[in-house]
Amino acid sequence: MPPDVSPAKIRTVIVDDEPLARSNLSSLLRLDPEIEIVRECGSGVEALAEIRRAKPDLVFLDVQMPECDGFDVLELLGKDLPAAVVFVTAYDQYALRAFEAGALDYLLKPFDNARFNRTLDRAKQRIARTDLPRKLEHVAIKSTGQVWFIKIPEIDWIEAADYYVCVHVGPRSHLLRRSMSELERELDPEVFCRIHRSTIVNLDRVRGLKLSRKGEYEVLLEGGARLRLSRRYRRPLQSRMEVRDLNRS
Repeated sequence: MPPDVSPAKIRTVIVDDEPLARSNLSSLLRLDPEIEIVRECGSGVEALAEIRRAKPDLVFLDVQMPECDGFDVLELLGKDLPAAVVFVTAYDQYALRAFEAGALDYLLKPFDNARFNRTLDRAKQRIARTDLPRKLEHVAIKSTGQVWFIKIPEIDWIEAADYYVCVHVGPRSHLLRRSMSELERELDPEVFCRIHRSTIVNLDRVRGLKLSRKGEYEVLLEGGARLRLSRRYRRPLQSRMEVRDLNRS
């Protein structure tokens, strides 16, 4: 008989600056045999280093932490985001921003076991889908009783729009109910590049950069669009464009 092969456990990191909050989450997670708690972190800086090192599947992330909050952690991780991130906080005013940042769910303290288990089930489903090999070739846009299939190379740029993303194709724009981070993971990194926490561009559409009167750079696209370039994304964008120019020469 072949030896039994146990399924891989879901590697999980808990991030909260309150020891009691970390303990409560840990107690709930240890009830599930599919979960392996990799680390409990008491700060955003510690979490950033641990997530980069351990590459967990699932992170429970507090919003308000000194020096480096939950949103800072996600922004600094960039494309190294785990498959599923759940924000855990006592404040409901951050919910919309959490979903824009790519969070799977938003647990509002205090929560009961049933609410926690629903979140954990959603996380497992997301992680299972992420493990499947896939390449995004088109997106389906539903609008007024119709479905439009847009080929990925036709997209000029994408921006966050509340619970949706807005996909720009020539003079048209379409709303798609996906998070920026989830969509970014499925796009070809050789073609699409994030230039702001709420903006992704098709590098084939970039004509150049221009310094505005405010001292900030703008990305100029074919068709005339001018998009704000965040300072932390400027160097990666320039490097990507230089590599593409070398490959073409």
